[in-house]
Amino acid sequence: MKHRRIPKRRAALAGGAVVALLGAAVTFQTANASDDVPRPEAKVLSAVAAGNLASSLDARLGDGDTAGAYYDAESRTLVVNVVDEAAADTVRRAGGEARIVEHSLVELKSARETLKDRATIPGTSWAVDPVTNKVVVTADRTVKGASWEKLTQVVKGLGGKAELKRAAGTFTPFVAGGDAIHTGGGRCSLGFNVVKDGQPHFLTAGHCGDTGSTWSDTQGGEPVGTMADSQFPGNDFALVKYDREVEHPSAVNLYGGGTQQITRAADATVGMKVTRSGSTTQVHDGEVTGLDATVNYGNGQVVEGLIQTTVCAEPGDSGGSLFSGDAAVGLTSGGSGDCTSGGVTFFQPVTEALAEYGAQIG
Repeated sequence: MKHRRIPKRRAALAGGAVVALLGAAVTFQTANASDDVPRPEAKVLSAVAAGNLASSLDARLGDGDTAGAYYDAESRTLVVNVVDEAAADTVRRAGGEARIVEHSLVELKSARETLKDRATIPGTSWAVDPVTNKVVVTADRTVKGASWEKLTQVVKGLGGKAELKRAAGTFTPFVAGGDAIHTGGGRCSLGFNVVKDGQPHFLTAGHCGDTGSTWSDTQGGEPVGTMADSQFPGNDFALVKYDREVEHPSAVNLYGGGTQQITRAADATVGMKVTRSGSTTQVHDGEVTGLDATVNYGNGQVVEGLIQTTVCAEPGDSGGSLFSGDAAVGLTSGGSGDCTSGGVTFFQPVTEALAEYGAQIG
């Protein structure tokens, strides 16, 4: 099932992405203050507080002065990538740790645009990595021959601003998913129950069906809801309005382990530990490895602004819940690999879908 309308989407703020890690694989030069002036010590922060500080600094510093930030979980400080001492001073005074890097966010965004213009090849994805200060480009096993050569040359032309990696399997949207939901001959997963205009609805993946399609909670059963809106490609989320009275708790099915109550929505951060629930492979854990990812599923199906993770998934898990504790984080979109060998899975951020529909978790 395909929905051809490509919506106008908001630009994801990659510079505000907070990366949680226990030890950076790459160490950059620390911005140096004058030996005669005491340097303010970085504040000890929780991951949430670090995210708030990163957003505040984004508003004060331009893309030309910064290149993202990450949360150092060992020292519990926010490390902000900057390109000069003036920006470094602003970061220190706000309570962060400044680190001078080579490429600004403007340069990294320009590299992403080059990839979009010259290398939108089925089976590829890319996302800014503030830890390595590069755009990480990933190709699945279908990218070979002339396509692989073209992609290699484009990445090579970007110099030190990009690097190329391989992923196992094939990038495809996963069809179906948490509690199973059905429409016609298709099956997907209910993501999260939400409230819009005082009425109960639920979120799922946009590639699962078209606006106006009806959904039931059993194969061939009486419909419980109608899809009020579906957005795919471009985005990958949809809103279904309940048409009759059924139980719709704000919780995720843990398949034999009870349920997890969901009380809020949260933005993902790189390094965040997350759990996915889906009707095919049930419950699996992993972590967020990238933000604002662009994925080329093929057949013109390009989705932007996704969360990249190590959580496995398989066909039948689409639309299912990605969560961290009691916080809703994402809706299963697609990826490569399986839950035997592992792979890469992408998720639509829940916060974006909620903002688009004017809905709340509930």
